[in-house]
Amino acid sequence: MRGRLELFTTAEMARADGLAVSRDIASRELMENAGAAVAAAAVAMIEAAGHTPASGRPVLVLCGRGDNGGDGFVAARRLADLGLVVRVALMGSMSQLRGDAALAAADWLGPIETASRDSLRLRADLVIDALLGAGLTGPLRNDAATMITAINDCGVPVLSIDVPSGLDGTTGAIRSIAVEAARTITFVRRKPGHLLLPGRLVCGQVDVADIGMPESIVADIAPHTFANHPDLWRVHLPQNRVAQHKYDRGHAVVVAGPPSTGGAARLGARAALRIGAGVVSLATPPEALPIHACHLTAVMVHAIDGAAGLGEMLADRRKNAVLIGPGNGIGSQTLEATIAALRSGAATVIDADAITSAADNPEHLFANIGHSSVRQVVLTPHEGEFARLFPGLTGSKLERAQTAAAMSGAIIVLKGPDTVIASREGRAAINENAPPTLATAGSGDVLAGMITGLLAQGVPGFEAAAAAVWMHGEAANAFGPGLIAEDLPELLPAVLRQLSRAN
Repeated sequence: MRGRLELFTTAEMARADGLAVSRDIASRELMENAGAAVAAAAVAMIEAAGHTPASGRPVLVLCGRGDNGGDGFVAARRLADLGLVVRVALMGSMSQLRGDAALAAADWLGPIETASRDSLRLRADLVIDALLGAGLTGPLRNDAATMITAINDCGVPVLSIDVPSGLDGTTGAIRSIAVEAARTITFVRRKPGHLLLPGRLVCGQVDVADIGMPESIVADIAPHTFANHPDLWRVHLPQNRVAQHKYDRGHAVVVAGPPSTGGAARLGARAALRIGAGVVSLATPPEALPIHACHLTAVMVHAIDGAAGLGEMLADRRKNAVLIGPGNGIGSQTLEATIAALRSGAATVIDADAITSAADNPEHLFANIGHSSVRQVVLTPHEGEFARLFPGLTGSKLERAQTAAAMSGAIIVLKGPDTVIASREGRAAINENAPPTLATAGSGDVLAGMITGLLAQGVPGFEAAAAAVWMHGEAANAFGPGLIAEDLPELLPAVLRQLSRAN
């Protein structure tokens, strides 16, 4: 995956195309290479379905007016040269084609139908969707919506070029309707819309084709959004040393709440310990201490008296990372304890109730996040908590997370099936390995504890958050159905061994 983690917005892809042309790489050559890659993917799909070029059933290539349609014309010609039966249908007229797309259409020597529902009534082995490109930002035209509906209703596997038509490649938004592809082939790099929901749900398998774009152009574009993968953060993971002391691996503190909700904090503490923190302490109200002491062994339990007691506990600088929020209760006491954690200078993970407790005055929280003594702060909201803390933010999930990181000064982990990790400097990662089984009570508490445990070991905030999110998903995938939150920490050693072997 190294070198393929960058994600290109549609604007960045357009810049890359422009840079290629400025370096004497003909745009027509790039289109020819793209069409050839589409043709190869089409042949692979047909063969995988058990069909052969001699079946006599056609490949239907549906072309639009832009460069995406030009790629489709090239693919059609390449497939015909291989002996396949190919039909081409154009949404629009030949007179509307411009530039390379017009040249590619002129090279197609077969008939060109007018794209309509009738185009899909003759059974085909495969439909190639070359109608619309990744840069769609507005509503669909009626003719495009009609064609997309007909494609989805036809029952034939679809190969989409760049993105399924109807999908915004930058935001992952669907403009009323999108093609439901079995496979998507894109070029140079994936787009954020291939990973963000709901776009990911209509892309099928996504493959990236090399079309002759030099890697130096990717470096010049310097995209700041990535797919979350170990190659993004592996070098920052802790390396155990023979002479290491437990305090060299950090001392994480997890703040607990009332006795009735203490399980959330215990989940976080167990996760922090399992991911490698040398020491983990649970800071609890005195009345909850006996309950925690009955449940915990390796995690130490300390009674504290509110925010002042937490501040005193964190005055010991060996206690270098703190998690607050899981099961703490919503209100001023939790907010005061959160501020105490921030002012201590320990790396701080703010989760769950601590996020909602700050919703009435988020600027107060943000001001304390910006305090000069704070080293690393991570906010881990789900969508409901995010809306309470950052009301009125619009845009894609990626854009909202990036804006929130800039506003708050914290690293944002905006959770969900497509969790986005964003830093205040603009870097972002989109996660794609989380299974549906993570939608279970307590899994977020475990994730927050994992981040805290990595911070305690000195992993930088963005990398700690991204690594924990990926490992969280990987652990859940390894377990499969029936997962509950208590299972997740116990799965971490196997995930950590997997990462260690890959070094």
